[in-house]
Parts: sequence; structure tokens; C-alpha cells
Amino acid sequence: MVKQKHKGMTIFAIGSIPLILVLGNSMLIPILPKMKTELDISQFKVSLIISVFSIAAAISIPVLGYLSDRFSRKAIIIPALILYGSGGLLAGAAAAWFSNAYTWIIAGRIMQGLGAAGTAPIAMALTGDLFKGGEQSKVLGLVEASNGFGKVISPIIGSLFALLFWYAAFFAFPVFCLISVLLTLFFIKEKKAHKEPPPVGKYVKGLVSVFKTEGRWLFVAYLTGATCLFTLFGILFYISDILEKEHQIDGVLKGGILAIPLLFMTTTSYITGSKIGKKMRLMKALIVLGLLLMTISFSTLVFFEKLIPFFSVLVISSIGTGLVLPCINSFITGSVSTDKRGFVTSLYGSVRFLGVAIGPPVYSTLMEWSRTGMFLTTAALTLLVALLSLVFIHVQKKKTSEENDQDSLFEKLQFT
Repeated sequence: MVKQKHKGMTIFAIGSIPLILVLGNSMLIPILPKMKTELDISQFKVSLIISVFSIAAAISIPVLGYLSDRFSRKAIIIPALILYGSGGLLAGAAAAWFSNAYTWIIAGRIMQGLGAAGTAPIAMALTGDLFKGGEQSKVLGLVEASNGFGKVISPIIGSLFALLFWYAAFFAFPVFCLISVLLTLFFIKEKKAHKEPPPVGKYVKGLVSVFKTEGRWLFVAYLTGATCLFTLFGILFYISDILEKEHQIDGVLKGGILAIPLLFMTTTSYITGSKIGKKMRLMKALIVLGLLLMTISFSTLVFFEKLIPFFSVLVISSIGTGLVLPCINSFITGSVSTDKRGFVTSLYGSVRFLGVAIGPPVYSTLMEWSRTGMFLTTAALTLLVALLSLVFIHVQKKKTSEENDQDSLFEKLQFT
């Protein structure tokens, strides 16, 4: 447990890690159309600047999750942040001075993705290590809120940097990463392991047993997180495009408009995380409710094209996302013992990154196909995930006082 006098700075340091992570994609969203023009590339190629970051992270997250279980969380987080910043430097230098700029920008983004794999997912596991019970859910809510806050400010920051030169945002990454590295070094104190980590074979066998008994629920939880991030970045990609093409809105104003739905999501995440505690029935209800709100919002957006009505309906989806994510985070982080938590939360982070990765290219294709089809397809997906959550998560009644003292949420869950 964290000492009371250091608790505030510890939470702040942990919160800085996902904050840095989301800058990697969200800060670039408002300047993607400018990149397309400056680099003279297709819409699909510009979407890859987002996607390769997330794909690289998704592939490497499980490996770093295992390493964080075997060694320590900080031993993974700090080098990951350094790699993340270095990738930003490479991408910025390529845009400024290299002849084949696009290829090197993609290489820099892959480096950033590899670094990103050791940030937010490991921070979730670290939160599970350092905080327990209702306090754990509250801190996880703050971590998700920090993630959301990064999404809110990053389009504005990206737009501001673009006023200097379009690739300036790349050079900002090393600065932000350095701040997070220093906070992590000085204010996060991990417990010393009392025993040697298990060998790989035994570790894998333990993970297989977890997924054998809890696999269906974990699949639904992972799918839910991925869906939230898929729809979020897909819609942001769509909005960024129409603001510039159809409404001639660019610069800081564009970043501010992109931040509106993210602000609603962040506020809802913070409130949800601070209230849910270990109330599992409430968590399940909020997950289903949030997904239904997303469904209603996306299906209704078909009828609105003017900006004010469009965003008024879109924020309903943002509120739904803000209800879902803190609850899913709490379930997954409390699902297994500390020695396997890094891998399980990292795998969750991996599928969230896959959601981010496929969002822009899929929505790029859907935008060319049909605006109506795009929104109705999205609504059908969120409705399906809502039904899966309703069916596959079943919370048992509490039976004994001893059961109430268990740390693992899964020890109170029955999976149908």
C-alpha cells in the first residue's frame, strides 16, 4: 500500500503515464489533413500514421506485460517512455530534413508504438499492485480520466504546435516523456518482490488456467474496451476530415471542437470511477447502459449534419464511453493475482490499441461508402457488444463476510 503522505504524487505520477500515451495519436488527429497535403499521400496512407503506432503497441504489449510481471513495472515503464520520445524525434527529423519523409515517419511511429506498449497497460497493473478495494477503483477511474484528459487537450495542443510548423508536434513527444520519466523515478515506489518470479512454463500454465475458467467474460471485456476505442478514434477521424473539407474549420478552433466529445467522456469517466467502488452489479449495469447510449447516439447521428445538432447527439455517445471504460478497467485489473496482472491488463491494452489501430482506416473506407451506413454499422456493433455484456456477465450474490474481503473481483463472479 502507498503511504498517505506520498499518495497524491504517486497517483499524479501514475496518471502522467496514460496521459503521455494518448498524446501519441490524439495530438496528431487535427493535423492529419495537413500531413496528407504536405506529404502528398492518400487518405489511407495518412490513416496508417495512426494505425502503425497502435498495431506496434498491440503486438508488443503482451511481451512487455509478461516482463513487468517477471521483473518490475518501473523497469518496463521508464525505458518504454524513452523509446516513445525517441520515436517522436525520428519522425520530426524525418519531416523536417529527410527526402523520403513518409517512410521514416512511419518508422518513428512504430518506435513510438513499441514504447507505448510499456505505458498505460503497465500503469493499470501498477495501480492494482499499489491500491486495493474501493480505492483501487477510484484510482483506476483517475487513470482513465487522465487518459481522457489527454484526449481532450491533445487536439488543442496538436493544433497549437501546427501553428509553428505542421510537424512540430513530433518534437514535443520527448519533452512530455521526460517529465513522465522523472515523475515515475521519484514518486512511484514499488514493493520488493518476496519471491522469485515463476519460470516461463509455469507462468504460461497459470495464464492458460485463468483464460480457461474466465475466458468468455474476458473476451467480452476485451471486446468492449476495443469497441469503445475503435468508435472513438473512427469518429474523431471522420470529424477531423469534415471540419476541414465541409466547414473550412482549421487550426486551434478545430482542435477545440474535436475536444468537445472527449471532454464529456473524461468527465463521465472521472465521476464513474469515483463512485463505483467494488459494486459489481452497478458496474455491469453501467457497462450495458453506456453501450446502449452509444447505440442510440450513433443511430441518431444519421439524421444530423449541421455541427451544433451533430455534436449535441454525439456527446451522448461520449457519456456512454465514459460510463463503460472505468467499469471494464476495474473488472480486468481485479481479475487475477498480482503475479499475472501485468499480462492480463496488458492484453487488454493490446486489444484497445487494436481498436484504435483499425478505427481510422475502417472509417476511411466507410466514409467513401456511405455516411448513413457508417453510423448504422457502428450502432449495430455497440448494440451487439451491449447484448454480449448483458448475457455473459452474471454477478453472484455475496454469500459470506469472508468472501467480501477477497481482493479478486473474479472470486465474486459467475460466468454463464
